[in-house]
Amino acid sequence: MNGGDSHHGRAHGPGPGPDDSRAPGPVPSGARPESSAARPLLAAESLSRRFGGVVALEDVSLEVRTGAVTCVLGDNGAGKSTLIRILSGVYPPSGGRILLEGGEVRFRSPREARAYGIATVHQNLGVIPLMSVWRNFVLGAEPTRGWGPTRRLDRKAARRTAADELARMGIHLRDMEQPVGVLSGGERQSLAIARALHQGARVLILDEPTAALGVRQSELVLEHVGRARDRGAAVILITHNPAHALRAGDRFVVLTRGRVAALRERGRTDEGELKELMGGVGGRVETQKG
Repeated sequence: MNGGDSHHGRAHGPGPGPDDSRAPGPVPSGARPESSAARPLLAAESLSRRFGGVVALEDVSLEVRTGAVTCVLGDNGAGKSTLIRILSGVYPPSGGRILLEGGEVRFRSPREARAYGIATVHQNLGVIPLMSVWRNFVLGAEPTRGWGPTRRLDRKAARRTAADELARMGIHLRDMEQPVGVLSGGERQSLAIARALHQGARVLILDEPTAALGVRQSELVLEHVGRARDRGAAVILITHNPAHALRAGDRFVVLTRGRVAALRERGRTDEGELKELMGGVGGRVETQKG
């Protein structure tokens, strides 16, 4: 996780899975839009988060649409980490609400967020370096065969699934048996993106995926961000790099000091303006929705 925010919270314990009757359903929130195509898949409305007397996030709103990349930009301490922790179920908001397909949802844990198709790929990726590529790919969603006490991992199906899904994302690895630790940083990030989509992510949150990468590896990851969008995912790209945001993004939300400083659309901004906004030049806070 990016160290941009100095606040650390305690993740909630394991919550119910998708088939658990205790899983929270959408909370009725008034009239719903007439057309699902016209509304965002995920929306945050006036989110705030306080840690004692410290305000980490205040009145932040954004909309995330299917088949689009929404970039959230900001320097260290801007509130990026706090925002994604709220959206992914690590923190409950102190105020505001989250809407999924127009209905309010309240996540008690990251597990509950994942049950609704919200997946976060953190900088540490959650991969096991000594484990093979295919084994990492199916981790947590292993195909099995047999019944009862004879049930076991279907290695052939797992290898085939991993190879097919990685190829679908344009990731071609010579040896699926090689440990993930020998892959480049860009290849590991791309594998994690492909794995999240395979496991049903509708909203894909990427936490500074290019922060520790060189130019070539960053381009590889940004290419796969575009492929995730083209496969219909709603992507949230967290970054402090305006050039990378412009390379991959469709919409740009700039955070400064825990608030939305500006909202821009692709083709209506440039790297210089984004850098200026991230620096808080002028101190203006613009309309957050639209």
